[in-house]
Amino acid sequence: MNASLKNWHTFLDTKNPKILDELLANEVIFYSPIVWAPQEGKQITKLYLMAALEVFGGENSNFRYVNQVIDKKQFILEFATLIDGVTVNGVDMIELNDGDKIISFKVMIRPLKAINKVHEKMEEMLEKLKHQKGKP
Repeated sequence: MNASLKNWHTFLDTKNPKILDELLANEVIFYSPIVWAPQEGKQITKLYLMAALEVFGGENSNFRYVNQVIDKKQFILEFATLIDGVTVNGVDMIELNDGDKIISFKVMIRPLKAINKVHEKMEEMLEKLKHQKGKP
């Protein structure tokens, strides 16, 4: 397994944000299934990924990758989970640069009911994380 992919799985298991600092390139672009405009840069991508980790990988989560397609510098990781009784199915599409840092992270989710639930939960979590960040 590619070291970056292994580190991604370690991040999911440990929830250690320092792993993201190592994994993400400064010029990384995050493509949300909800937000139309790409989110550019390490800090905003980290914020979205930390929020997603809480929404998808919270205490009672059954988040799991059910399939992986690996091709040198690109990974497509299909996931499944249940959020508030709604089945969520999607893919993380990750692209690496020559230094094996993530330069593109695209999330796609189905069905519509799942997109709506993820939108609701991500909005709540992003607000919570933004407020926590502002505290001394």
